[in-house]
Amino acid sequence: MEGVVDAPFRQILTAIGGIDQCVTEFLRVTDQRLPHKVFRRLCPELDSQSRTAAGTPVALQLLGGKPEWMAVNGERAAYLGAHEVDINFGCPAKAVNNHDGGACLLQTPQRIYDIVSAVRREVPAHIPVTAKIRLGFGARTGYLDIARAVEDAGAARLVVHARSKVDGYKPPAYWHQVGEIEQRASIPIVVNGDIFTVADYHKALSESGCRDVMIGRGLLRCPDLALQIKASITGEHYTPMDWPTVAGWVKLHFDMGKPLYPRKYLGNRLKQWLSHLRLNYAGAALMFEQIKRVNDEATLDAAFDPFTNGRVEHTQPAA
Repeated sequence: MEGVVDAPFRQILTAIGGIDQCVTEFLRVTDQRLPHKVFRRLCPELDSQSRTAAGTPVALQLLGGKPEWMAVNGERAAYLGAHEVDINFGCPAKAVNNHDGGACLLQTPQRIYDIVSAVRREVPAHIPVTAKIRLGFGARTGYLDIARAVEDAGAARLVVHARSKVDGYKPPAYWHQVGEIEQRASIPIVVNGDIFTVADYHKALSESGCRDVMIGRGLLRCPDLALQIKASITGEHYTPMDWPTVAGWVKLHFDMGKPLYPRKYLGNRLKQWLSHLRLNYAGAALMFEQIKRVNDEATLDAAFDPFTNGRVEHTQPAA
């Protein structure tokens, strides 16, 4: 998720637990071989065997429309230590689609085949190449051809967001249509979209026939959703985190981001995360209203105190 799931965020969510794998924000590829520092800035986990501090594997995601340059940069990602190279064909943002990337490519399955196959040829065989798509660009049609192009090109796994590009994020998610892909595919299909609760998880699997899910906005709203899901699978008792506990993690994420972003943008990612959390926690809604026009570091730090009592050290991720 561009602009959200940066390295500190991945560290926080995987430290909380329940996540089997995560994916970077996309690396935009145009017509050049990107320098090493760009890859490491996006994915510092490359220097830690492509794992977060909690030991969770991280796939490096590329986005672009030119097969030759996607392949060159896929090979470089592998050289630098990526354990998996993922390709984004699902981003619905106009700014991305207008520059030949993301979901606009869903209109031409042959181009998707060309890109995936080019990356697959350049990335060493032991490193998986995977992809994410939507159920089409305009209408939810043609997704079987799109999925077939991805599989025929050599992808090891396919994540399908259960909407078209034009649908955006408007409910509902069409999990049953992902099931049509699952029934025909010989590679693992992962269902994605509108999984906000444990009940959503089970319903998405039931309707799609998939064995796995990818969760994005659900974890932004509820950071321990993966733990709740795993407890529901094993039958173990689990008490969901309350807002003071979540606020401790949010404060740690804020602190981790301080050296990474310019001071004038210091509160941007904090506010962005709170805008999701407020849908699940009344305390997050209150805090968001208090700081939504604030960028001063001291004021932002102090906003956490009523919820954390100034103590966040107990939430430090393991090194």
